[in-house]
Amino acid sequence: MAKRGGFQGGMPGNMNNLMKQAQKMQKQMEEQAKELETKEITASAGGGAVEVTVSGKREVVKVKLAEEVVDPEDIEMLEDLIMAATNEALRQMEDLTSQSMSKITGGLGGLGGGFPF
Repeated sequence: MAKRGGFQGGMPGNMNNLMKQAQKMQKQMEEQAKELETKEITASAGGGAVEVTVSGKREVVKVKLAEEVVDPEDIEMLEDLIMAATNEALRQMEDLTSQSMSKITGGLGGLGGGFPF
């Protein structure tokens, strides 16, 4: 009578290797995340009239305004420029983060990315 259930043919060894690889990848991702936190990205709007710098922690660390853009009669334009520069800096930081993590994960795209389960 044939045995039923369980895995034959060395599956536990393969599972151990898979777990070791996953742990190594997790450690690399944690190290990369710490390194990214030290990075800064600066983006501008209005032809450089407004510059916003964000950190890898996605926090605004600097805002630089050209004197000519500070018009008390047109606060809305200044607000729009600050918002545009901030959003662009955050987008660039997200791109940098995605690229860095993709190098580690081999483009898996998160949990189960591309796998049929």
